[in-house]
Amino acid sequence: MQRYFISNDQWDYDKGQVTISSEDYHHINKVMRMTSGDIVIGCNENEESFELELSQFDDSTQTLVATIKQALNEQVELPAHITLAQGLPKGDKLETIVQKGTELGMRSFIPLQMDRSIVKWDHKKQDKKLNRLQKIAKEASEQSHRLMIPTIQSLQSLSQVVDSGEFDLMIVASEYEVKDDHKPEWTLSDIMNQIDSDQRVLLIIGPEGGISPHELTICEEADVLPARLGRRILRTETASLYVLSVLSYCLEENYNT
Repeated sequence: MQRYFISNDQWDYDKGQVTISSEDYHHINKVMRMTSGDIVIGCNENEESFELELSQFDDSTQTLVATIKQALNEQVELPAHITLAQGLPKGDKLETIVQKGTELGMRSFIPLQMDRSIVKWDHKKQDKKLNRLQKIAKEASEQSHRLMIPTIQSLQSLSQVVDSGEFDLMIVASEYEVKDDHKPEWTLSDIMNQIDSDQRVLLIIGPEGGISPHELTICEEADVLPARLGRRILRTETASLYVLSVLSYCLEENYNT
């Protein structure tokens, strides 16, 4: 069933109605060719979802009114609040990471300008790039039946993120933990056992060239845990999805029971 994210100011719970407008109206009316009586799912900004029956279409204002049929009891979000901070990769990898990261349950995404990032964002074009990523996150949230759309934050430095004080636990994927002959100090399994529901967790993934020694020092001073992602060196786009997949399995699929 088609899903739409509708801002809180468009809901009228007293009347049992919601107004759908702009791009969502166009998608329902022109792309999906829906008519009065068709059913969709609407999500508000409180992570609540409802079954909606479409009723009044108005082409002149590009809006439609839908009747709230029933609230849905959906439990689809990860128990912990996961923010993915990704060193800028080349090409269109960032779009893929945002799309798949949304499907896997991240709540927020931060693009990082890192020491070994080959890509440098033009400040004048940053808003356009961020809007594009936000649109991808919205579409992926609809496709994967999320209750919320991940927030795409502005480009930041590693120091800005780890010194923000916003997170209960911070993890950095470190290839040095793979290369060292000794047993790694932290495996992903060790870290999973420390994550509780409702914790704010930061995942830091480097660009193609990896994390620089200077950045590892920044992480160490900020008490970021360096984690080994298996025994192989992963591509930057693979590492992001690897960690999110492990988190999903451990937090949602009764890994510890």
